[in-house]
This record gives sequence, C-alpha cells and structure tokens, in this order.
Amino acid sequence: MSELRRVSSFLNLPTVVREEASRVYNFVLQRGLVRGRSMESVISACIYAACRSYNIPRTLDEIAAASDVPRKEIGRTYRFIIRKLGIKVKPSSPKDYISRFSSILHLSPKTQNEALKILKKADTSELTSGRGPAGIAAASLYVASLMNDEKKTQREVADVAGITEVTIRNRYKELIEKLGIVEKLKQKEVESKARKAKQ
Repeated sequence: MSELRRVSSFLNLPTVVREEASRVYNFVLQRGLVRGRSMESVISACIYAACRSYNIPRTLDEIAAASDVPRKEIGRTYRFIIRKLGIKVKPSSPKDYISRFSSILHLSPKTQNEALKILKKADTSELTSGRGPAGIAAASLYVASLMNDEKKTQREVADVAGITEVTIRNRYKELIEKLGIVEKLKQKEVESKARKAKQ
C-alpha cells in the first residue's frame, strides 16, 4: 500500500482514484492473480485501471516513470487484470489529454480550443480510431500551436505526451493532409515571415 500511495502522490492523483486502485489491488490479491508478477507491476496496473475508470488521463509512460516498471510490463499486467476481473473500461479519448498537455506546455486557451476543433474534425474523418489517444492529442496541440504562432518543437510536445517525435510527425502529417490544414499553415508561415521582416 505504501508503494501505491507513493506512485499515486507522484502522479498527483485524486483520493477517489487511489481508493479505486487499492480496491482493485485487493481483488487481485484475493483472487491470487499476483503470482509470478512483481508487486510493483501489479500496483502500477491497478493505478492505471483506476485512472481509466475515472477518466483521469495518465499515459502508461507516466505511470512507468513514476513506478520504475517498464511500460510494456504495466500494459501486459493491466490487460491481464481487467480480463480476469472483468473490469469494463472506457477507452480514453484524445480530448481528455488536451487541457493537461496544454498547461504543461504553457499554451493559450485559444490554442487549446483550436486543438479541440482539430480533434473534432479528425474524429469525423475517422483519423482517431486505432491510434493512441495521447499521440493524437499531442499532434492536434502541435498543429494548433503552429496556427496560433505559439512555436513549440515536436520534441517538446512529444516529451509531454510520452511519445516519440516520429509518432508526432506521423500524426501531424495525417492531420494537416487529411483535414486540409496545409494551406492554412503555409499562409501562417508567410504572414509570420512578413511580420518579422517589418520588425
């Protein structure tokens, strides 16, 4: 339980999520599902399950960083636990991540709203299905930040979302090509250069 408290407080999780995680952990113990798995990986998986149940967007990478358990192991244990306990978990949506990523990146509310609009269009165009929600959210924020002249590097955005730059690049390309944003961004680039030249 002290490990559970430590990881939860590192991740800044609300009390209800901690309680849910310890409830799931007790279930796992009672059913004897811990055998052959490290306590840390089981606790991390329970915390991840609790976050998903309460729609608290935390990525596997964040939980891996907080618990020192490899993300693959947490993912495997998580899938095992929800299968064995029959826990129904709603898949997290990219928009769940927007406000937290925005605040870490110090992006304006305008950029945040722009990112949500991009996500809505992406959803309608079925660009979100089968892709990691954190990646799509990060790419939408990256596009929105470019549109609003709040320059962030792909590296910065990728780090916040716990994904690779390659993922950001791929999602970014898909979004701007499929949603017809290429021209808008080119226009922005031209305006931005013109402004700099005047200064």
